[in-house]
Amino acid sequence: MMRNVDWIGWLATAVFLVSYFTGQPQSLRRVQGVAAGLWAVYGALIHSLPVIVANILVASVAVGSSFRKTRPSVSPP
Repeated sequence: MMRNVDWIGWLATAVFLVSYFTGQPQSLRRVQGVAAGLWAVYGALIHSLPVIVANILVASVAVGSSFRKTRPSVSPP
């Protein structure tokens, strides 16, 4: 039987899968950050500190890295 909060975990899974269909690396990281945020909410609802902490870290890195300016690739001389 599915618990009432399980739909958040399923939604997080769906959002994570959608991230692979984004066209830009920045979009992929932002969508994955949203998915990790949903997983953190799910972790809070099920009282799982490892799920909360891990996904807050992942969401922070994913979203934060999506705003970094990329350096143009330089080919060796």
